[in-house]
Amino acid sequence: MFTDSHCHLDFPELRGQLHAIRQAMAQAQVDRALCICTTIEGFDGVHALAMAHDNFWSTVGVHPDNEGVTEPSVQDLLERAALPRVLAIGETGLDYYGMQERKGGRSIADLQWQRERFRTHIRAARACAKPLVIHTRSAAEDTLAILRQEGEDGAGNRAGGVFHCFTESLPVARAVLDLGYYLSFSGIVTFKNAQELRAVLAFVPLGRMLIETDSPYLAPVPYRGKTNSPAYLPHVARQVADTKGITLQAVAEATSGNFDRLFRP
Repeated sequence: MFTDSHCHLDFPELRGQLHAIRQAMAQAQVDRALCICTTIEGFDGVHALAMAHDNFWSTVGVHPDNEGVTEPSVQDLLERAALPRVLAIGETGLDYYGMQERKGGRSIADLQWQRERFRTHIRAARACAKPLVIHTRSAAEDTLAILRQEGEDGAGNRAGGVFHCFTESLPVARAVLDLGYYLSFSGIVTFKNAQELRAVLAFVPLGRMLIETDSPYLAPVPYRGKTNSPAYLPHVARQVADTKGITLQAVAEATSGNFDRLFRP
């Protein structure tokens, strides 16, 4: 019924609980999940999950905020993207959030390494014709600009992809849709203070929407503050249904169908 388009089941908080997580997913009718890679070093573990379970798939990529890890070349990404059950390139993008506090007071100019890494991922995605899984935080303008510069301008032969865990403004959502990308919503849409995000959710067409947990992070209400799990995805779907005034079944069918069209599992 439901498809979790973005989770991190290889992370320490969840890795040792896989059997229980899979049982809970089945009970919650969360039939499938895309396990997201965040480092080259961690790829083998993420890919192993996909190879071991016929309802899991994986990606390959390096999260934009990860430093001190292997910097991938286009070829590094392409070699792994060619393996069975690897559906996409990412998680990639830009993250400027809390830059001065968390990054030694550096300026945006000092994060050129993030922008070059992002370009590498875009070029790999275009080369292998697999979609991008994009993370953007406090960096929407640069994220969109780089996508356009690299040919992801909504026309012609593009990789396409999804802006995961979308929390940006309505104008940014319009720009993402204009590029032909999908938007994915997480448990944040259930938070009491997320009225503006729910307005964006109401605007985004159901045909261009995915849902996710981003487990182990961002557990939806009523589990906010606890370790998240793919089994909590129906709470995200329920918020989508309530916001749009449609049935839960309609949300499940649309978002799972969108997953199939984007990722071609």
